[in-house]
Amino acid sequence: MTALRTSSDVAPPRRRTSTGVVMTDVAAVAGVSQKTVSRVVNGSSQVRPEVRLRVQQAIDQLGYRPNGAARALVTSRTHVIGVVGLGSALYGVAQHVMGIERAARAAGYGVVVVSTEEGDGDEVTEGVERVLALGAEGVVLVEPLFDASRHLARYAGTPLVTATQAVGEEQRVATVDVDQEQGVDLAVDHLVALGHRRIGHLAGPSTWRSGLVREQAWRRALERHGLPVPAPVRGDWSPRSGYHGMRELLAGERPTAVLAGNDHMAVGAMRALAEAGLRVPQDVSLVGFDDVPEAEYLPVPLTTVRQDFALVAERSVASVVELVERGGDGSRRVSVPVTFHPRASTGPAPVGGGRSA
Repeated sequence: MTALRTSSDVAPPRRRTSTGVVMTDVAAVAGVSQKTVSRVVNGSSQVRPEVRLRVQQAIDQLGYRPNGAARALVTSRTHVIGVVGLGSALYGVAQHVMGIERAARAAGYGVVVVSTEEGDGDEVTEGVERVLALGAEGVVLVEPLFDASRHLARYAGTPLVTATQAVGEEQRVATVDVDQEQGVDLAVDHLVALGHRRIGHLAGPSTWRSGLVREQAWRRALERHGLPVPAPVRGDWSPRSGYHGMRELLAGERPTAVLAGNDHMAVGAMRALAEAGLRVPQDVSLVGFDDVPEAEYLPVPLTTVRQDFALVAERSVASVVELVERGGDGSRRVSVPVTFHPRASTGPAPVGGGRSA
């Protein structure tokens, strides 16, 4: 390893706090010019590896922090990603935003986050305007929008990452999302293999893209197997809505299995089944979606579809960075696979197919 230069012909820098260390201090310790330090800080390729290492060691030793505002003036770059997301404590949204922050930091970018209240198109447009005003070079949308084309068409020159094809082909956009359809297909195929023929659905809200995509995939999967498609019951992702939704399903012809729009709705459904005197999975099998941390530790461990939120965040950041740094026009799509995790909440269909409540 190349040692830092400490010979007597270089005067030691004045002792400062880490926030007071300047570029000339790093140059003095590393034995290079200030211009060389600037090149290293700004990621220039015009620096020999051994010199880059020496400068980086000096930066680490002194705790030097580049001045972002000054760097932006010199390079015309801010290295900031804007995130516009629903202000919600929902597991998926929170995991996505935190994952983006971690991935952006690893890529050398900062993050500014603007939260919306309802996630409607006008709010999203306002959020995009705000992060751009704060210096964001690209934007990642963590929103439930199903069709954002009317609201985002004006951002033809802005690198965007969305969860749905939201803009035209002429725009710089990447679509990054988990394979929702694959997850639903895996769940329905699993239940059909267990002999289930009446498979109900606790759907997510119709204002959310993921809720509608999962509902549509459930319908197509049942049709593919030649099974009847009962009317779904819609909730709002909460355990409470899952509880009341399951009670509504039980009021009609009882399903032998239920696919819940997410794990939290499945938790509420499990409570409603217990109150009705029905066992999981002997009387009704139950499948969730997300694989929240508590799913495996419920009284009846929940069969569920796992979304890799960290991987979605990494792919989102990689896509927006690619658009920012390498440009390019036209849309691209990244689909992140899901995994299926069968647990104790699913089992063979009851003999006789259950009964009406």
